[in-house]
Amino acid sequence: MKQVLLLIVFASSIFSASAQTGSAKQVKWDFSAKKLADKKYEVKMTATIAGTFHIYAVNAGVEGPVPTTITFTPNPLIALQGKISEQGKKITKVEEVWGGKVNFFEKSVSFVQIVTTKTAVKTNLNGKIEFMVCNDEVCLPPSEVPFKIQIGN
Repeated sequence: MKQVLLLIVFASSIFSASAQTGSAKQVKWDFSAKKLADKKYEVKMTATIAGTFHIYAVNAGVEGPVPTTITFTPNPLIALQGKISEQGKKITKVEEVWGGKVNFFEKSVSFVQIVTTKTAVKTNLNGKIEFMVCNDEVCLPPSEVPFKIQIGN
């Protein structure tokens, strides 16, 4: 019984240590908006990935790894135009642990969304990014990062 209890305590401490060094600790996010035309903006969410870690693409390629998912909070003053695009060197590689070809980025990637505003007033585009990082040895628990990006004059 004592051995089972020690195993549970040991497993809990490993999980706790992993949670403290999760995916959010390995990625620095920068958010910006650039005016393209009257009431049209390019919103850029840039991930700078630490060390040997990589972040999965919006389409990870297989089930298993958590793809990068960007969710926007509805705002009646902003309309999303098209889908999110990815700017960076996408790597497609067979990863046996996931049982197929996966799509990911190393070092840096920008996720870009074009938006239009319905009026010329300042407003915010709010939302969250869910993502996971891995390297050749370990995958860290997924993280969610909220964001608030100013749009408008």
